[in-house]
Formats: sequence, structure tokens, C-alpha cells
Amino acid sequence: MHSTRKHFAIGFIAAALFSSMNPASSQTLARGEPQAAGLIIKFRDGSRTPVAAKAALQGFRAMSEARGQRVAFDRESAFGRRVIRLARHVPSRELAQLARDIQASDASIESVEIDHVVHTTFTPNDASWASQWDMSDPTGGINAPKAWDVSTGFGVRVAVLDTGVRPHTDLLPNLLPGYDFITDSDRAGDGGGRDGDASDPGDGVAAGDCGWFEPAKNSVWHGTHVAGTIAAVGNNAAGISGVAPKAKIVPVRVLGKCGGAESDIADGIVWAVGGKVANVPINANPAQILNLSLGGEHGCSSSYQDAINLARSKGALVVVSAGNDNQDVSAQAPANCKGVMAVAATNKLGAKADYSNHGAGVDIAAPGGDSANGAVLSLYNSGTMGPGSDSLWRLQGTSMAAPHVAGVAALMMASNSFLQGSDTAYLMKSTARAFPGSCSGCGNGIVDAEQAVLAARGFRVEKEPNDTLATAQYINVFPARVLGTLQAAYPEKVDVFSINLPASTTLNTQLNVLAFDFYFSATMELLDVNGKVIRNAAQVAGKTEVNYYNNTGKAMVVYLRVKGSSAQMLSSGDRPYEVQMRKQAY
Repeated sequence: MHSTRKHFAIGFIAAALFSSMNPASSQTLARGEPQAAGLIIKFRDGSRTPVAAKAALQGFRAMSEARGQRVAFDRESAFGRRVIRLARHVPSRELAQLARDIQASDASIESVEIDHVVHTTFTPNDASWASQWDMSDPTGGINAPKAWDVSTGFGVRVAVLDTGVRPHTDLLPNLLPGYDFITDSDRAGDGGGRDGDASDPGDGVAAGDCGWFEPAKNSVWHGTHVAGTIAAVGNNAAGISGVAPKAKIVPVRVLGKCGGAESDIADGIVWAVGGKVANVPINANPAQILNLSLGGEHGCSSSYQDAINLARSKGALVVVSAGNDNQDVSAQAPANCKGVMAVAATNKLGAKADYSNHGAGVDIAAPGGDSANGAVLSLYNSGTMGPGSDSLWRLQGTSMAAPHVAGVAALMMASNSFLQGSDTAYLMKSTARAFPGSCSGCGNGIVDAEQAVLAARGFRVEKEPNDTLATAQYINVFPARVLGTLQAAYPEKVDVFSINLPASTTLNTQLNVLAFDFYFSATMELLDVNGKVIRNAAQVAGKTEVNYYNNTGKAMVVYLRVKGSSAQMLSSGDRPYEVQMRKQAY
């Protein structure tokens, strides 16, 4: 590329950088939000001319003075990359779309990456962190600390449909306005029916209040405990840390004294995702994830299913506890509804908690604790009937397992804004770790926060058109997982992906066809920039793989072509597939 071309490109980058940023918003950075120091840009030939560098630096200074934001073109780093450093750190989200736009703006640019601000491996300083075995225990925990190096769930909204939530000091910064959907004033216990106060007044009852033979019960502060597991404020030298300590909780009160009505819960689901409920204001903070740590022994009603279908149509993930009766989950609603993520409970040994429901309808498991090996510590209240002071307490149940999954989902969605609820569930299940103990009928495994977040960060959906080198879909986050479809009928259908492969680096790819068809087959091949095949697929342990080592001494662009074909015309329609891609430097 000529130096004049580079001069123009760098000038374009500078202009785009400043025109895309709001100077006012760049001055403040919300605590815990992923930060960026600037951009890292690499041209295809890897060189830099002094003239172009000097011109770029002058341009940045002029624009920074005009906007009150100092910028420095710091240096040229290894492999010819150019580091554009902002004087202030800004939210990574402000630069993400810009990086993609710059990448697409000029064919001479090989890659544009965000210069992320990184920190040491994160372990929170919360006072009771050492007691949270469910977060980090190597046998029974969810591996949360390593996930926090990538995501803390910043800004993702999780609706907790439960008994309401107390304004606990270790949760209050992450609380958004909610709604009380309990229509029965006696059940509500707060002096009225539906209203905008979703706080928990307590659900304690005297003997006989819930039936002739029902004993007296103290308030259990169930919703506060669940919300704390999801999003208790982390690293504040107090209390505990939630799975997603920077996520936001939308409290939806649907359970009161003696339980809750299914019709109220269904309305709560609709409202939580921004749907319309008669005589109720629209939710200004629609949730991306719903946690329902509740259930009853009956079939899935149309009220439940319609509400869940609406939530899914809006891209939300509906997480539901499997139930605590040590029976098949098919008897427990709404865990037996279609489209939910049903969660079984495991103990500290990584085995099924003795009370947990199980069966083919369970999707995944998470720590729920038990009396023998330890329950789950979370936020609580000292009051026996009405509210007292903030406290911590241990509870056990699939109610405690579900919020671990909801919290991990928040970490995932914060790491990749393109994720839909169905994508999140798929990735979480495919990265779950094997059970250390016995857990038959507990789904795909124990949720693994680190692996789920890494998979989410590199997740992409195939975008058409991408059937030629010229229209190839660029993949720039690794490890990557790409979901696509191939047409089984003739003519042959292909999808093409573009990858920048640094020198002395191996590209490992694996193809999985997700819908079995005896008459349909799919394979891959790796092409160079001229379209020449440089590596065909091989079968390794029954999987279609392409592995290629770049020994050219310089970075190169390669194209992965996924090909589908039909052996007979009996096979038609689209066939879903997944390609997993990894880079390994030597």
C-alpha cells in the first residue's frame, strides 16, 4: 500500500474515532464496565512511513483540542501494528462498532482491535467470599472468578420473579424499579393489590393461615436470597459477591403469603420483558433474563406457555428451577414448559442434591447445596415476620441453583451484545463441565462460568451473503463458535469465513452438523487469498477438522469454506451446523 493511502486511512480513522464518541460520556466510566485504552490497527503490509505517522499525530492533536480529549499516537508495536492511545479510558462498547466499521472501510486494513484495559486475575474482597463455595470450589463450584476476568455482567437486566426483594445494602446499587403483581391483598400482605412496590414485606404466616394443617412459618426472604446470588455487589469489602456483580435486578413480586397465583406469574413474565399487561405501566427496563425459582406440581398451562413464548420472541432467556421433590421434572411447572432452561441442583461434591428433580427435561445443573455438605450463602433479612436488618443466610434447593445459571447468562450477554436467549442456553449447555459425582438426569453438566463466557465472547451467527471470498464473513474474536445453515438440496451451498492468521500460529477448526440426516454431508476446506485450496478437511475422532500451521514468517489471510451437499434429492431444506475455531501460537 502506498504511503498516501495509509495517510488517508489513518486520517479517516481519526475522524471516525472522534465523530463516534460523545465527549461528555467519555469523561465518566461506570465502575466495573469493560474499559478500552484505544485502538490497535494493522495494515496488511505491516509497514509504517514516518510521514503518515507524523500526519496522523497532528490530526489527533487538533481534534483532541477541539473536543477537550487528549489523544496520542503512542507507538508502532510488534508486527507493524499501530497503537492509537486515548488519554482517558472509555467504555469498550463505545469503540466496538467503530472498530468493525473501520475494518470494513478499507481493504488495506488487516485488522482493527480494541486495546482493552486488563487487570490481574480477579478475586473479590467481600467479607464472606471464603464461604461462597458455590462460586469457586474446584469440585462443586461454577468457576466464577476466572469468568470475571472477562465479564462482570455489566448492565444486563435480570428479572427475579419471586417474593419481592429487600433493598439490602449489598444489592441496592444493582436494583432497578420493579412491580408487585399479586392481586390478592391477603396473599400480598402489604395492604393492597398490584402496585409499583416490589419490595418484600415478608411472607411469614401463623399456623392454619395456608390451610387447616399447615404450620406457622417465618418469612424466608426468598427473592432477596435469589437476587443476591445473581447480582450482589462484588468487591466492596462487605457481604458476598453475586455471580454477575455488575448486572441489574428487576424485581417482579409474584409470590406472597402461601405462594402465588399462576395468572399473576404469567403476567409478571410478560411485563418483565416489556410486554403489555392491562392496567399496568410498561416496564421501562425490559429484562434479558428471567429467573423463576418457583413451581407447582401440574402440567404446563397455556397461560405459562404463552407468556414464555412471548419472552422468547423478545430474545429473553427464561431460567426455571427444576423443583425439590426428587421426581421427574415433567411433573413440575413451569419447568416442564417448552423453551425454558430447567435447572437441577448439585451439592458441594458435584453430585445431585438428594431433593432435586431430574429427568430428560432438565437442561443443566448448578449448586443448590444440601444439609450434609453445605447450603448456599446469600443475602437475607433478620426479620422473622416483617423486615428486620440486612443479613446473610444459607438456603438450599433448586431455587438456589437457578440463579447461578441466570447469573452466568448475564456474564455471557455482557460479553457479547449479539446473544439471544436461545444462543445463551445453547452455549451454556455445550460448555458445561462433567459431574464430579453422580447426577443422573441432571442435564448436560454443571454450569461453568469461565467456559460459558469464553464461548459467548466468540459467538457469531453466520450472515448472508457469505458464499464467496469477496463476501466472506470476517471472524476476529477467538476462540470462535459460528452457527450457520447449509442448504441440503442441489446446487451445492457454501459459506465462507475470513480469518487473519499471524505467523507461527496454528488454526484449529472443527465442524459439527447439528441435525442428523443420512443423505446430507458437510465438509470444510482452507483457501489462501487467491482461492487456492491449501488444506482439506480430515476426520479426527469422528469429527470433521481442518488444522493449519502458518510457517510463512508473516501474517496471512485465510478463508475457511464450509460446504454442504446432498447424496440424494430426498434430502432438502436447511441443515444447521457449528464451526469452532481456535488459534494457538508457537
